[in-house]
Amino acid sequence: MNNKDKRIVFMGTPVFGREILRALVDNGYNVVGVVTQPDKLTGRKQTVTFSEVKQYALEKGIPVVQPIKIRHEYQQVIDMAADLIITCAYGQIIPDQLLAAPQLGCVNVHASLLPKLRGGAPIQHAIIDGYQKTGITIMEMASRMDAGDIISQCELEIGVEETYGSLHDRLITAGQQLLLETMDAILNHSYQPIRQDEDQVTYGYNISREEEHIDFSRSYQQVFDQIRGLVPRPCAYATIAGKKVKFCAVRKSELNCESENGTIVFVEKGLGVVVDQRVIIIDALQPEGKGVMSSRDCRNGAGRNWEGTVCQ
Repeated sequence: MNNKDKRIVFMGTPVFGREILRALVDNGYNVVGVVTQPDKLTGRKQTVTFSEVKQYALEKGIPVVQPIKIRHEYQQVIDMAADLIITCAYGQIIPDQLLAAPQLGCVNVHASLLPKLRGGAPIQHAIIDGYQKTGITIMEMASRMDAGDIISQCELEIGVEETYGSLHDRLITAGQQLLLETMDAILNHSYQPIRQDEDQVTYGYNISREEEHIDFSRSYQQVFDQIRGLVPRPCAYATIAGKKVKFCAVRKSELNCESENGTIVFVEKGLGVVVDQRVIIIDALQPEGKGVMSSRDCRNGAGRNWEGTVCQ
């Protein structure tokens, strides 16, 4: 059997997973089924919304299954008779019964340099936690989260003002390239797996609501990293004059100010915030109940009286 004839089931949910699936389909691999998270109800009208992976699979005519809890509802996936399962940002723990089903096993495309940043939000945490580099790991899947043996890796430097959004997009491209370069080795099982060093493990768990709230007691670099690590979504926020405000774009400056941490200052016809007697420029923000706007527009409108106000 030609490698590209082998039966692949893909498991994923968001944009990152969609683009990894796209790379497989565009390069002629035989994706016989897709597993993704259940549809969601969104907005005031509770509109049914498909995952990014499901939308793409339907466009390509690939059968889709959506277990509510795959640890109990895995038989339909086993019945797809996959030679190989590939996962990327699926969002549920895969049960042992499913991991053992394919002849070639299950592999995962993970957006970090494992064993660093196991978990569901490795890209955000790479920035928030001050990492200077990250990358893609393709690994054998194991019972424990992101603990399987490493098949291949590639490394990316993180820009000093890079956001979650830009790093996410660069890692998609790196993940597509690395997976395609590794597929023959996976399908021939001709690679030498490398065990992860458990002493080097760190975690990048899903971002909690508390982690979105800006902690102005931290250092200038830490506050800057927290904000840019959540741009463009979900965006870090603070309370200003009793209203929740999301910080949607920021940059460093050389401006100094002796006000206390979290103080809003008027700068460059826009807004800044003081941390450690230095100023972080706010280029875009979203006041509660409004759309995203430039800080200049905000200063001329909702934020015209904010100067000297301390963020909470």
